[in-house]
Amino acid sequence: MAQTEQGPKLEVRGDMVLATYFHDNGTIHQQGFFSKDGNLNGLWTSYDPQGKKVSQGYYSNGIKTGQWLFWTEDTLKEVDFVDSKIINVSEWQQKSDLALNIK
Repeated sequence: MAQTEQGPKLEVRGDMVLATYFHDNGTIHQQGFFSKDGNLNGLWTSYDPQGKKVSQGYYSNGIKTGQWLFWTEDTLKEVDFVDSKIINVSEWQQKSDLALNIK
């Protein structure tokens, strides 16, 4: 059963807010934390409509930082960020269980 116009689910967790956004089919689209001042903070994960991870990485006060992973059907990209700027990209073909994009 398709859902329409489902807004984000927001849950206070200590001094952070966990935000969960949904696809039209009701599966999780994106999930991550906001600081109380509204900046993205901590781990953020995105999923396709079938529930497979498509990206995962960290924000620090609204800035992409550290290692982010991006999955496609047959590749895994590791992108390293400093102050939201890409400093390195590595790519692998997913021919083994190197890194799984499951929940």
